[in-house]
Formats: sequence, C-alpha cells, structure tokens
Amino acid sequence: MNATFADAPVRLRTTALAKSYEAKNGPTPVIADLTFEVREAEIACIVGPSGIGKTTLLKCLTGLQSITSGDALIDGKPIDGPPEEMALVFQEYTRSLMPWLTVTRNVRLPLKHLRLPTAEREMRISSALEAVGLKGAESKYPWQLSGGMQQRVAIARAIAYRPEVLVMDEPFASVDAQTRFELEDLCLRIRKDFGMTIVVVTHDIDEAVYLSDRVVVLGERPARVTKTIDIDFGGPRDQITTRSLPAFAELRAEILELIRAAG
Repeated sequence: MNATFADAPVRLRTTALAKSYEAKNGPTPVIADLTFEVREAEIACIVGPSGIGKTTLLKCLTGLQSITSGDALIDGKPIDGPPEEMALVFQEYTRSLMPWLTVTRNVRLPLKHLRLPTAEREMRISSALEAVGLKGAESKYPWQLSGGMQQRVAIARAIAYRPEVLVMDEPFASVDAQTRFELEDLCLRIRKDFGMTIVVVTHDIDEAVYLSDRVVVLGERPARVTKTIDIDFGGPRDQITTRSLPAFAELRAEILELIRAAG
C-alpha cells in the first residue's frame, strides 16, 4: 500500500463484486469476485484490455447499474443508486453539457437540488470555474468553446457540487495530446485544492501511471483484479520530469505486460 495513504480512511470499497447480464442462454458474467479499495484523497486509475468490463464496473460503482453479488460501498454504505457523495465526468462531454445554456448555467445545474444559499452557490460556481481555468468564459456557450474547454466545464460542474468522490470515465480520451496533459495536471490540482478522492477509468497506461497513487489492473474474463500497483514518485509530478523517471518506464512496462497477458 502507498505509505502516503496507509492511514487514510477508505472512501470506496468493493468486495467480491460480481455483475452478470441476462441473455437467452442464461446469465452472462462480466465481472467476478472483484475486490479493491480507494482511500481518501487518493487518485486511483482502473485499466485493462478493451472489453474487459471497465465501463460496467464504473456503472456499478456509481449506482447506475445494480450489482449481481458482493458489495460496493462508499464510506461504508452500500451503493444502491447514484450516491449523493459522488460526481461523474463522462468521456462524451458534448453529450453531458447543455448547448443552450451558458457555462455558468451548465455548472449551476447540479446545485439546484442542494438548496444552497444564493451566495454559497455562486461562490462554488466562481471558484470551480477559476480552478479549471475558465474565469472570463462564464457567459459563453459550449459550442463556442474548444473540446478541451468543454471538458473543463464538465469538470467544473462536478467539483462545484463538492463530491467526496469524483469518478471520471475516459475523461481526456477525446482531446489532443497537449490538452490531455493540461487536463491531467488539472486533475492533480483538483485533488490538492479540494481533497477529493478521484477514480479514473482509462485506456492510457501512461496517463494511469502519471496520475495515480494506485493503479487497479483488470484481467481474465469475467473480470477480476489482476494486480493493484501502488505508485509514489516522492513529490509533485511534472509532465516532463515525472515521465522521464526510470521508475515511470518500469511501471508502464509492468502494467502493459499485465494487460497484454490478460487480453
């Protein structure tokens, strides 16, 4: 276990989680006996070969699908629907943003049911937009923004809600390489500034190594945890310096080998 988080409380835990889908010939298992945990203020990335069940696992973790057996818990409570303590950022930001609403109004959407005082609500919106580098873009519409800026709006909307756990599904897959690096660093800043626990589902091994305190590698079919790898580079991360470390290359190679073996 990463020593930095050894004493931190567990925010998210699965124990022997299994998920099957009904088919004509009987249940089709997708996930079987899957166990891992994510601790407070930790960034965990979930990786594995295509079609292994990463998206299905994410839907179980966020309460969008029921599990077949086992447990999925947030702060020790069963996840039996979308938890109030959790926010989700999708890969397809164009589908999650309302094109007829301004940036500010898009970010305000999830705050409506919280019944916050007006001043508190507007402060959250302002601080979230500033955190993601969108100060000055409040009155623009999504279609007036680049893809990277649209994803920043989606992230701002999530952090304005102030969740304890932020779950991101391939959040940077649809942007160019430079924007991806910027959004990865934004993710690290969010964890530092807001103390959020972050879970990222990604196909990008380099991204997983760069972002993570813990990488959960899925393998076999139905999916299980092949290995959980702790990552600690011993200080702040930088796109050039961190990616140049010998340990970075070693971790990337280890995870790639595990994924190839599972594929």
